[in-house]
Amino acid sequence: MTAPLVVVRHGETDWNAEGRLQGQTDIPLNGRGRDQADAVGRTLKAALGDAAGYRFVASPLSRASETMRRLRAVLGLDPDAFDRDPRLKELSFGTWEGATFRELKRRDPASVARRTKAIWDFRPPEGESYADLSLRVGEAVDGLDGPTVLVAHGGVSRVLLALRGGVDRAAVPDMAIVQGRAIVFDDAGWRWTS
Repeated sequence: MTAPLVVVRHGETDWNAEGRLQGQTDIPLNGRGRDQADAVGRTLKAALGDAAGYRFVASPLSRASETMRRLRAVLGLDPDAFDRDPRLKELSFGTWEGATFRELKRRDPASVARRTKAIWDFRPPEGESYADLSLRVGEAVDGLDGPTVLVAHGGVSRVLLALRGGVDRAAVPDMAIVQGRAIVFDDAGWRWTS
């Protein structure tokens, strides 16, 4: 039996609200993001109880770490007693970070068109592809040895849907990864928490 893996995308940031590519730029949660982190903590409390036996691991970027601290506080756990794994950082968008896709379509339409045609393998200037991200995320989750709650990013969640959920790699980049909810991976497949 495969140990459950509960994956939470960090709460909203101002850049999320503006449609800006954050990648590995360290943008903090906004007020709505803090509310989402608390809400997912309540959802996990209902689903996991006291989360006994679960390991907690987060991306070291502040938006993920603060989401983890807040959800652990709601669970009644020490907010700071979790591991941080740099392999769980978001997909790097390189020189595209901080831009919106609308801006990029004006600035670099040829690259945006190439990305649309081969999104899994496309690498922005000085950035990473989903294929690159899947190598480091796969290595991180393959090392988990029991039930785990992981707080990371939209790109990391999409890669896990391909690696652990059996979703076609061509489809996952376009999947909406909701903030304030969690995806559970187990022997039954994958599902969103309610």
